[in-house]
Amino acid sequence: MEQSRLALFEERPVPSAVMTLSVPTILSSLVMVLYNLADTLFVGMLNDPVQSAGVALAAPLLLAFNAINNLFGIGSSSMMSRALGLKDQDTVARSSAFGFYCSLICAVLFSVGYTLAAAPLLGVLGADATTFQATADYLFWTVTCGAPPAILNVIMAYLVRAEGSTMHASIGTMSGCLLNIVLDPVFIMPWGFGMGAAGAGFATFLSNCVACLYFFVLLYLRRHTTSVCIDPRKFCFRRPIVVGVLQVGIPASIQNLLNVTGMTLLNNFASAFGADAVAAMGIAQKIYQVPWNISSGFSQGVQPLVGYNYASGNGQRMRRAVLFSIKVSGAFMVLAAIFCHQSAGWLISMFMENESIVAYGTRFLQGFSLGLPFLGMDFLAVGVFQACGLGKNALIFAIMRKIVLEIPALCILNYLFPLYGLAYAQLVAEVVLCIAAVVVLRRLFRSLDHREARAALQDNA
Repeated sequence: MEQSRLALFEERPVPSAVMTLSVPTILSSLVMVLYNLADTLFVGMLNDPVQSAGVALAAPLLLAFNAINNLFGIGSSSMMSRALGLKDQDTVARSSAFGFYCSLICAVLFSVGYTLAAAPLLGVLGADATTFQATADYLFWTVTCGAPPAILNVIMAYLVRAEGSTMHASIGTMSGCLLNIVLDPVFIMPWGFGMGAAGAGFATFLSNCVACLYFFVLLYLRRHTTSVCIDPRKFCFRRPIVVGVLQVGIPASIQNLLNVTGMTLLNNFASAFGADAVAAMGIAQKIYQVPWNISSGFSQGVQPLVGYNYASGNGQRMRRAVLFSIKVSGAFMVLAAIFCHQSAGWLISMFMENESIVAYGTRFLQGFSLGLPFLGMDFLAVGVFQACGLGKNALIFAIMRKIVLEIPALCILNYLFPLYGLAYAQLVAEVVLCIAAVVVLRRLFRSLDHREARAALQDNA
């Protein structure tokens, strides 16, 4: 590893190190949200609720990509960061190769599986006779053709970020996102190719291919200095590597699949009230995902620093990094919650000038925004667990979030307050998880103090 990146992990002042790693990741996450919003925005300009509903109904399946991204992206990058802290370069190389090729295989299987089961799967997603074709057209380009480049783009960003090269990881991701924003109106709008929802999917496919190309060129040019390796000769199933990747990746993947389940249930509940309600729910979710992804990006950005110092035994530096992250992320999420709640109607109307959709969407967004201040703490706690290889803790949080708290709350609140109660289920989950995160992180810090004390005694002896 280059000495500058080594100094970043070991010597740079903690606030500077955290922001150096996190800001590019946050920008990358923000641009990714903007390109997701671009699909919704430009399709919304058609003023056709059916096309907008098609994009909204496809969202859970695209979110399912993250099950693979989390399994091999988070799992491999966590393993790489800990191996870097132990100065084990062979494990770093083999971990990155394992993550890359396993994700490629899974992406191809995902694409083939969807294509073979498209009709029944669209029904599960909530598509009916009205919205079926628009949803299918969008998913043809984003999943049937687009699953491999979409997944590899994110996986390679994780691998590059794990060694501290957050700027290059972000440039690669953002290059595809920005291209998508440029191409969307060309393929969607009547003055362009007029493809509607299918055009949004085609623009996404092309953009992800460009992002993948960036990472391949980057790794080739830096092949003598980078710790990231995609040489097929390094791809192996050595037990320590497989276990190290999967013990973090599987809980992260399960967490994502539970998110998909929750979103699918949300869309199915909303679909009972018609295409307007589904379109409004989709728009509100996309807006809510802006602060959601920024908070997620912050927790991902700080993970290499946390994992490196945890493995190298520098618990005090790790603790300072986590506490600084909590302060910055918490302050941002409070401000984001206030803005989204007070500006909900204006934000929804930016996407579609439809009185019914604006009314639905305003209520949805106001409910979603109340959970934002608590969400940041939850994300950071899970990010710390993943960085330290504590996959079991991350899995417990995922099960608590969806199975124990959010999904039951969705069912109960929708029964008590039809449709509008759906927006408040996440608030219930986030409040409980925020409290749990504080408790578990305090225990982790105490265990680090005990570990350092034992090491000091051994050194003195």
